[in-house]
Formats: sequence, structure tokens, C-alpha cells
Amino acid sequence: MRSSNPVFSRRGFSRDNGYAGFNTAPQAGYAQGNPYAQNPYANNPYAQQDVQQGAPPQAPATTGRMTMDDVVLRSAMTLGTVAVGAALAWALLPISATSYGLAFGSAIVAMVLALIQSFKRTPVPALILGYAAFEGVFLGVISEMYNSQWSGAPFQAVLGTLAVTAATLLVYKAGWIRVTARYARVGMAIAIAFVLVMAVNLLLVALGVAGDGGLRSFGPLGAIVGIIAILLGAFFLTLDFKQIEDGIAYGAPKNEAWLAAFGLTLTLVWIYVEMLRLVAIFSSND
Repeated sequence: MRSSNPVFSRRGFSRDNGYAGFNTAPQAGYAQGNPYAQNPYANNPYAQQDVQQGAPPQAPATTGRMTMDDVVLRSAMTLGTVAVGAALAWALLPISATSYGLAFGSAIVAMVLALIQSFKRTPVPALILGYAAFEGVFLGVISEMYNSQWSGAPFQAVLGTLAVTAATLLVYKAGWIRVTARYARVGMAIAIAFVLVMAVNLLLVALGVAGDGGLRSFGPLGAIVGIIAILLGAFFLTLDFKQIEDGIAYGAPKNEAWLAAFGLTLTLVWIYVEMLRLVAIFSSND
């Protein structure tokens, strides 16, 4: 199973790249064909190397390994950089053609840095924090733009993003969602189809075939598309949570916490932008 985020697509905790699953006991959806279901150390590059044949499994060593504290700290640093960049852009860049140009340029730079990091086999904190800074500038400008037309929309979008994240974490930890290989395949198929449809819609809008934004209009259809996008963001979060949980359980190196933070930031930015549009749509229809 691979995560939706490009940061995890090359180093995902999947059975075909050497990472083990989360539990040592077989789980529904993982036991069949899973060579790690019975032995958590089989082909696991991060496992202890001195496990004797037939010895009962032991918890992996924690020295130099990723912990939840590491993930929380790196995530706070990355998201904090996004927030600082957004706040500075909001305060220092008044709405104008120049600020829109800077926002577009920042979005391009952020995308390039994200792609470079996603193709690297190890995390580079400078790339991740650079992505966060430029992404923050982009978010700050568009948030100010939305706030100028729909007062309070960014604040509502932040609350909505936090609510979606908290609800997703709750249902994930409660076991109401089981992140199996089939779950990931179906969800990713839907996500790819959604992105392709949005790309075609953008092309039609640019060519003047679809007016008022097409599927991304500020009407009922746009609201439905926005809700689907937010649900996909929640799906991405479940994959991220699973990747982090597996990495901690099976002793991923400490620097992998940067990849976890990067993946979470990508997903949370997705949800925030879609939530911002959705708040604007509902405010327009009041």
C-alpha cells in the first residue's frame, strides 16, 4: 500500500518495499499474501538484526528511530512555517495584480520544491521548510483575497480543516476505518479520476467552453465538487496516519519524521484550500 502523498509514494510502508505492517498478528485485508504478517522482522530494513530464528518477536529498538514526538515536532515546524509565511504575505502584500503574481509564482516554486523532495530517497529539511514558506505566501494572498469578499472565510476554513482532521483521526483511532490494501486502491482510483476530471474542467474553462468555472463554479455543483474534494482529503489523511503508525511501530529512522510532516502538510493544505472555496460558496448563496 502506498500513500496518496508523493512524499510517501517512494518510501511507503508497504509489503513490496521492505516495510512491515503495523501489527505482528495477521489482520483482515493484510494477512493474505503478506509475508510480514507472522514475522514483523522479515525483510524489514529497520528491524533489529540480532533476532534469532524461532525467537519471539520483540519491540524494535527505539534509539535513533522515529517517535510520535518527532513527528509532532517536525509537523509543528512545517505547519508553523506555512502559517508564518501566510501571515507575512497577508500583512505585507495588499491585494493587487502584483500580489496575485507573487502568489502564483510562490505556488509554482512550492510545487517544484515538493516534486524535488518527493523524488529524493531521503528527506531534506531545507526543501521541506522551503516548500512550506512559499506555500504559506500563496495561501496568505488567496486567503486575504477571499476575506476581502467573504469576511471571515479564512478563519472558518481553518476551523473546518481542524474539524475534518480531528474527525478523521477519531474514526481512524476508533477502528471505524480500516486502512487495507483494497481501501487504498479504491480510494486512489477515485482520487485519480477526480484529478483528471478537474484537469479537463480547467482546460474547458480556459478554452471558454465551460463558463463560470464549470464544475468549480460558485453554485450547487461547485459545492458538491468541493465536498467530494474534502472527503478525498480525509481519505489522504487516513493513509498518512497509517504510514506514520507503521513507521513508528517498525522503527523507521528518525529523519523519516520530516517525510511524515511533509505528507501531512500537503494533505492539510489541500483540505484548507477546498474548505476555503466551500465557505465562499455557502456565503455567496446566503
